[in-house]
Amino acid sequence: MKSVKTDILVIGAGSGGLSVAAGAVQMGAKVVLLEGHKMGGDCLNYGCVPSKALIASGKAAHAQAHAAKYGVANVAPQVDYAAAKDHVADVIATIAPVDSVERFEGLGVEVIEEFGHFISPTEVQAGDTVITARRIVIATGSSPLVPPIPGLEDVPYLTNETLFDLREQPEHLLIVGGGPIGMEMAQAHRRLGSRVTVIEGAKALAKDDPETAAIVLDTLRGEGVEIEEDAKAAEIRGKAGAIEVEAEDGRVFKGTHLLMAVGRKSNIDRLNLDAAGIETTKSGIKVDDRLKTTNARVYAIGDVAGGLQFTHVAGYHAGIVIRSAVLGLPAKAKTSHIPWATYTAPELAQVGLTEETARQKYGANLEVVRHEYSHNDRAIAERSTRGLIKVMVVRGRPVGASIAGAQAGELIGLWALALANDMKMSQIAAMVAPYPTIGEVNKRAAGAYFSPRLFDSPMVKRAVRFVQRWLP
Repeated sequence: MKSVKTDILVIGAGSGGLSVAAGAVQMGAKVVLLEGHKMGGDCLNYGCVPSKALIASGKAAHAQAHAAKYGVANVAPQVDYAAAKDHVADVIATIAPVDSVERFEGLGVEVIEEFGHFISPTEVQAGDTVITARRIVIATGSSPLVPPIPGLEDVPYLTNETLFDLREQPEHLLIVGGGPIGMEMAQAHRRLGSRVTVIEGAKALAKDDPETAAIVLDTLRGEGVEIEEDAKAAEIRGKAGAIEVEAEDGRVFKGTHLLMAVGRKSNIDRLNLDAAGIETTKSGIKVDDRLKTTNARVYAIGDVAGGLQFTHVAGYHAGIVIRSAVLGLPAKAKTSHIPWATYTAPELAQVGLTEETARQKYGANLEVVRHEYSHNDRAIAERSTRGLIKVMVVRGRPVGASIAGAQAGELIGLWALALANDMKMSQIAAMVAPYPTIGEVNKRAAGAYFSPRLFDSPMVKRAVRFVQRWLP
């Protein structure tokens, strides 16, 4: 058995783990990184990257079939599903070197390509190596949650970990789960020519603002995606090419392929956490606001920490851990400024409180300002006028923003900045946005907060009349 001593041990080479390893080693710490599967983790290999690549293929096909509004003849796209998957694979391969073993070894990280498990509070075994570390960071991510639906074990099904290997285009794709993954893949496959039925046990896109989510769902329905809500799967039966999902209320949905997209589960089974005195919760590893586990030497970040499961959250957590475990500085994680986006068309994005949660928290002190995309000149020029931004404001400061529309995932960044830095609406309004851009909707939303104060105020009107009488 080989023994290694290190300052920082990182378990898992996904987004968060790689960020910790790269940051720590470049600051002078000795770092060991464990990865028993694929470098880059879920995001690069099965999640963010391949899904956005396939969405791009769907967008290209959709553009060919809907070009007449720009003065270009519509044509029926000739979709080669296998070639679209080649595009996905090429995108992954292009990004992969940034996350590779070779790059991290070049930075000075000792990479061990094995899974690791605790054998004591300060020791982890990986293959034939025992690593003793001053600080340990668990960044093992999450995997698709596959619920125990009767009959599912006897039917071939896909998850996000197997979908991108599929080369034969589904004739009719059934998707169980109406969250972001389910809706993104529903629209992408519909645009590529598959029939698609989404089967959701409650409400689709339920974690987002209902008003902005409705804009997205109505658009998807308009493109031919069948979205069945309040349809909790009770039984699944059939065989490859002929699959049926029966809901608790008796509705039966038939298709050729089945994608399970009902959520994620934290990857903790291999870790032997009891040996390290690390407690867990229903959603993952128990951590405090410093991301420390019940073992003070061990941190957990990203999906495995059981909170918001987004790649950018793992990256944010990595920065917290670097400040704490590497630099010894006080650092605490918060979630109020964390944005998220669903990359359908139109996109859907959120940061901070939704209108409903803001009303519950602030009551009559809440103001909701709105701006429709239909008033944005760039959106009009690009025929992308279906969209809405809502900003929740309390005493002149934004506490949340909900956006549905073109580039919502880009637009939400400004409001994430505002929430992270406790900015005022006046600071947003003072921004000058280039014309014509979709980004003007952010400034117009801030303007909508001040408009009634300036244009509907009798006091302002009296003051202006007085000033005009005395101006030379």
